This record gives sequence, C-alpha cells and structure tokens, in this order.
Amino acid sequence: MTVSPDFRVVEANRLGFRVAVAGEGPLVVLVHGWPESWYSWRHQIAALAGAGYRVAAPDVRGYGGSDKPDAIEAYAIKEMCADIAGLIAALGEDQAILVGHDWGAPIVWNTSLFHPERVRAVAGLSVPHLGRGPMPRIELFRQLYKGRFFYQLYFQEPGVAEAELEADVRTSLRKIYYMASGEAKGAGLTADKAADARLLDGLLDPDPFPAWLTPTDLDYYVGEFQRSGFRGPLNRYRTADLDFAQQAELVGRRVEQPAAFIAGSRDPVLRFVPGVDLIERMREQVADLRIVRLIEGAGHWVQQERPAEVNAALLEFLRSLA
Repeated sequence: MTVSPDFRVVEANRLGFRVAVAGEGPLVVLVHGWPESWYSWRHQIAALAGAGYRVAAPDVRGYGGSDKPDAIEAYAIKEMCADIAGLIAALGEDQAILVGHDWGAPIVWNTSLFHPERVRAVAGLSVPHLGRGPMPRIELFRQLYKGRFFYQLYFQEPGVAEAELEADVRTSLRKIYYMASGEAKGAGLTADKAADARLLDGLLDPDPFPAWLTPTDLDYYVGEFQRSGFRGPLNRYRTADLDFAQQAELVGRRVEQPAAFIAGSRDPVLRFVPGVDLIERMREQVADLRIVRLIEGAGHWVQQERPAEVNAALLEFLRSLA
C-alpha cells in the first residue's frame, strides 16, 4: 500500500527541508539514507499513518527538494542531528519517534544522544549503533581494506565519485541498488577488486530488475539525482574525522530511549567488520533494545525489498511504547 502525502517546505537549523507528511497522531520522523530520498519510505508512510501516527519523511540536507550546502563540514553528524531536532520543533512537537535507514540510522541514533529531550524512541534499519569507537570510521576502513577497493574510501576525494555517478544516473542507481540487494547478496559493497577501481566497475545491471523497485520507482529516483547531483549526499562520507571529534562528548553514554533494529539477513553492512557481531556490539550501546528483527533473504534496502515485514516490525515496536 502506498500513499500520496502532502508536501511542505519546513525551515529548520537555518535550512529549508522538503517534507512528506501524512496522518494524525504522535509524530514519527522517517530519515532516509544514501542514495535515496523521502520516497524510500513510500511503503511505510501509509501503514504508519493508517495506524494512527503523524508521519514526516524529509529529504535530508543535500537531497531532492531540501537545501544543499556545498561545504563538506556542513554534513557533519551534529549538523545532521540538529536538522532532525529542528524539524521536530518546526512541526510543532516536543518529541518524536525516529526511524532511520542507512545513513539515516546513525543520524537518528546520534540525535537520540545529542538531543535526547526530542526523541521519544528510536529505530535503526540496516546500520546498528556502535558508539564512537577508538578511531574515525574512515581510519578503520583504511586498515580493514588496505590494498583493496572499498566504496567509502573511494568516496573521499571530492569530485571523483560525483563524476562517475552523474555520467549516467540511471545506470549508476540500478547498479548501486542491485549490488546491495538481497538478490545480489550484497557482494558489490565489499567486492574483491583493486584499490584504484571505480565504484561501478564490475557491478551487474540486471534486466529485468528485481520487482521491489519498479520502473516508476527508478524514474523517481533518477529524476531527483539528475536535478540535485551527488555532491551533498557524498559529502556525508567525507566527515569521519569531524564526526569523531564531535562525538567525543557522547563517550560513555548509551541510547536510553526504547529502541529497535531491523535489517535484512543479507545486508552487507552487517559484515563490514570481519569477525565482529555488530548486533551484539550494539546491545552494549543501547539500553532498551526491544526488537531485533533480521528479515531472511532481504538485503540493504530492507524497507523497500520487504515492506510488509518491515511495517509489521515497526508497528510492533510502536505498540510497545504505549
């Protein structure tokens, strides 16, 4: 089931955000990841609104109909979290339940820490909350993937990935969405290729594409990125050192709000650190982890690949808050 939400531009944290809004009731804010938009929640908006919630799905800064600062530092974690806290206030609420996927997950996990008074509960999809860690994430990846290609390392030099992805947005998105899907088993994100390879090198472009992403869905995403480009979205990957410095104040603090984690069993993110059970590591950082749901056979785009199962898990979590 999908829904056509109302759209509005909301001013928060000195920027304008396009927000898809539907329903009435307690506020649930849905925060998307890379490379997506509010549209990645198209299957959840109707389900949550129909269950008695007011749903708001913004384009995060750098995407779609929202403002797009140019500077890399504008995409540091504290700014991203301040955006969400500001949106909650701008929508007239004191608190909200936050749900985030991919980069949206670290944003909502950290918003619950930087702005705890604004967050009633939090759910992360795909990316578990691991705390600050002993070093910036990009340093960890340099060690783990030394001499090999890893997409986050490739994204570090401004302009390089932008040029590759913007040359043919449709093909780029098809390959990216497929490589991390359940059908591809996520092999593309950690592919064994040379360190100087490009992101799209060797990635499959299946025909037909798996049914969870229709031609109409792809057309929407293509139109968004043809208009907005990839610089803002990629800048989020370039703030690891700044994020690490900003998160110093969070060391020793756990997420105390009621929490949930949902992911596909084939999500490659869960295998980014070989030999480490990231979900078990998350349990050390999240005090009230009420639901952990791994959806068998699903990949990284879990709420699009398996919307019914994700909706059921989210509604179960929301009912637990009563």
